[in-house]
Amino acid sequence: MANLKEIRNRISSVSSTMQITSAMKMVSAAKLKKAQDAITAMRPYADKLTELLQSLSATLDADSGSKFSEQREVNKVLIVAITSNRGLAGAFNSNIIKEVNKLTSGKYANQEVSYVTIGKKANDAFKKTNKVLANNSEVFDDLTFDNVADIAQMLMDKFVAGDFDKIELVYNKFKNAATQVVMTEQFLPIVPVESDSNVNLDYIFEPSKLEIVEQLIPKSLKTQLFKAIRDSFASEHGARMTAMHKATDNATELRDQLKLTYNKARQAAITNEILEIVGGAEALNN
Repeated sequence: MANLKEIRNRISSVSSTMQITSAMKMVSAAKLKKAQDAITAMRPYADKLTELLQSLSATLDADSGSKFSEQREVNKVLIVAITSNRGLAGAFNSNIIKEVNKLTSGKYANQEVSYVTIGKKANDAFKKTNKVLANNSEVFDDLTFDNVADIAQMLMDKFVAGDFDKIELVYNKFKNAATQVVMTEQFLPIVPVESDSNVNLDYIFEPSKLEIVEQLIPKSLKTQLFKAIRDSFASEHGARMTAMHKATDNATELRDQLKLTYNKARQAAITNEILEIVGGAEALNN
């Protein structure tokens, strides 16, 4: 059994760790509320805008289709991996890295795959492959639509230029504080919805359907990427809050066990001292 000093040191160390994890949990909980409100308010708008443009793209003639809807033979794939800049969030980052590796070795095993990373953890994981075209970890320092729009514009330019035939987003979708769902979402080319002959879209387009689609598609794609990053940002704080809550509970349990061990050891030491005193007194009497 460890001596009393060692147990006291361990109790002090665990108590300090518990204070740190508890503080991190409270910080993440405060940040989560703001991030959750932002993605909850944005998601219906982004989803409806994407749905509308997919429906309009599906009604365009093949010859007059958008340059962002061009379906090409997939030889070069770009995967946008969205993680966080910091750890201590459970499996939040590792799940994204595993999914990207799964896509690379599975679905796109016969294609040339490159990466754009958003988040330091993704860049650290894939930079050794020498296939990271850009790292945009700084976007989390000031998460605004304009900053994300620059990244989306770069992705659109590379697709239009023919550098890549397909672009995929891999990120954590926020469900609740304890649950994040790994999503693989096609960014480009735009996937038109299957037209339903029974649905009559009685719209009046001015100046023309094609011009409206061409102007709205870039905005829609920027919004789609911004929504994905917002989802990931909220998921990060939810995952970290949950991880720190569990860590705090584990530290509390370990501290209580150490205190019990300490009390038992202290009681045993006192008992031994009493026995020695009694034994010594009896020896003197004899």
